Amino acid sequence: MGVLEYIANFCTITTSTNNKKKSMQTVEIKVKMDCDGCERRVKNSVKHMKGVKSVEVIRKQSKVIVNGYVDPNRVLNKIKSTGKRAEFWPYVPYNVVYYPHAPQAYDKRAPAGMVKNVPQAFLAPNATEEKFAQLFSDDNPSACSIM
Repeated sequence: MGVLEYIANFCTITTSTNNKKKSMQTVEIKVKMDCDGCERRVKNSVKHMKGVKSVEVIRKQSKVIVNGYVDPNRVLNKIKSTGKRAEFWPYVPYNVVYYPHAPQAYDKRAPAGMVKNVPQAFLAPNATEEKFAQLFSDDNPSACSIM
């Protein structure tokens, strides 16, 4: 049967030229929505896209969460086509960043417990002095056996 399968591969005609599968993604987008009509218009525009599994709208945070096999840029453009100003979700949780009060990181319009995702807020990968400062911290007396 191995020879027949080998020959069958040469004889089959593939109609699909794009075999690239998209991975399951969660796309978070910030969209200012004022009323139920705005919320419904944004949700319906994204809900009927190919590959979308679920759409969740959180109006209080001005946030749209789309799950599915989609391209994030296509989702963003589809939401922008409704006439709303949209951008990718620019916030990260407060406890993830190392310097939450870094310049441009603190935003008073951000939801509670969130700061802007800027490079200044994260620890540099080669910052060894910060690692040593935490080793001998007074907050953690059991970290060093010398003291």
